[in-house]
Amino acid sequence: METVGTLSLTPGEKALRVHERLCVAYGCPIAFFHELDPLSELVSALLSHRTRNRDTGRAFRQLRARFPTWQAVRDAPTAEVQEAIAPVTWPEQKAPRIQAILRELTARRGGDMALDFLGELSVPQARAWLESLPGVGPKTSAAVLLFSRLRMPALPVDSHHYRVAVRLGLISARIPVGPAHALLTALLPPSWDAQQVYDHHEVLMLHGQRCCYYQSPACERCPVLDLCPFGQERMQEVS
Repeated sequence: METVGTLSLTPGEKALRVHERLCVAYGCPIAFFHELDPLSELVSALLSHRTRNRDTGRAFRQLRARFPTWQAVRDAPTAEVQEAIAPVTWPEQKAPRIQAILRELTARRGGDMALDFLGELSVPQARAWLESLPGVGPKTSAAVLLFSRLRMPALPVDSHHYRVAVRLGLISARIPVGPAHALLTALLPPSWDAQQVYDHHEVLMLHGQRCCYYQSPACERCPVLDLCPFGQERMQEVS
């Protein structure tokens, strides 16, 4: 239990209060940014690691333009895949990783690499299946389920989301971003649908991009300042 001003809030209550205020600030519901099939979303998520969205999108489009199917990507010379995804960071690592995953999917699924069957599983089951693939962690598994046309309520946590959550005291700074996925998910109502989970991810990410900057955060205009121990301490220091 945490006391904020005159309010005593559990972490879950605090997360919901933050969600409500940031949804007002950034305009929920927020439209999903695309609707890929889950296998395409998996490849897109793998490309996105440590890469700007613009460059990820360009690399994904180049990859699809050069290779008409994911089977063609799987079987192509790795150098050609690397050339197609050149806009991303570390294409020399991501090209063989993507091909390895496509080969693993082929082996597991008897030649059928489609991931639409994940929609028949629970979110924990689907995430566990995805995370058993080489190089797939919590953020990627959540992105595949939530951002793809499956629209399953799995919560991805990017660097902006994580920074805001730590500063708000929703999780400890000692917890790495990977394990933070489960802890931050546990703060949300289990009845939430994909749109609500997506809104939560998006507003925390947007807040990190537009207000709660890594350096020199704009605490003076933060709509959740009274809920933020980091911001309150910082404002006292600069006053």
